[in-house]
Amino acid sequence: MHTKISHSGIVESISEGCVKVRILQTSACAACKVASHCNASDKKVKIVDVFCDDAATYQAGQEVVVSASKEVAAHALLLGFGIPFLLLILSLILTLKLTGNEGIAALVALASLVPYYFILWLCKDRIRQQLAFSLERN
Repeated sequence: MHTKISHSGIVESISEGCVKVRILQTSACAACKVASHCNASDKKVKIVDVFCDDAATYQAGQEVVVSASKEVAAHALLLGFGIPFLLLILSLILTLKLTGNEGIAALVALASLVPYYFILWLCKDRIRQQLAFSLERN
């Protein structure tokens, strides 16, 4: 079983300690022969920042593989989707029980996400260190 999630990409640019890599994210059916005639195929170009000590050894246009462990991916999903979902549901239920007003409960539930994402933004440097990608030459 694979313990890494990997994507091939091309180095876009290099700055101090950061390599920007362009990856083409495709859905499962994007490689199909009739994908150009089908609305189901999906391709997205994403730029990934990879922080590494040997950033100066890479060159723009170089093919690389960006990878992360499954634990890193699970942690990112938890921070980005799991905790906000639980916060949204809990605040919705609690406010609905206290007020009995669905409109107020919905607004409070949505407003409860603002401080959460603000705290994430404040902790972005620490999170960046925990959720690091790695680069391998292709």
